[in-house]
Amino acid sequence: MNVGAVLAQQVSGEPHLFGWYAGLAIAFAIIVVVVVEVQEILRLARQIGVQAQMAIQGLEGAYTNTAPLYDLQRTIDFAKTIVADLLATRKALGG
Repeated sequence: MNVGAVLAQQVSGEPHLFGWYAGLAIAFAIIVVVVVEVQEILRLARQIGVQAQMAIQGLEGAYTNTAPLYDLQRTIDFAKTIVADLLATRKALGG
């Protein structure tokens, strides 16, 4: 189209709507891209949440399985006390 035809079209009363159609198409494309990206982010967040729950369950299992090790320190302390008392008794008996 040449400039004269565009001016003749605008003067004749017919609106030139190509800009509106192009703008709407671009806006629609942007909205589609944003929706797809947000959907992908939400999918990844869900996957991370599921993996986090699995990690928490694993840590709870590790805590349950290693809790007796805390009592082991008490056993070691008692053994040290018993050995010290045995040594004191041996010295008292002359050995």
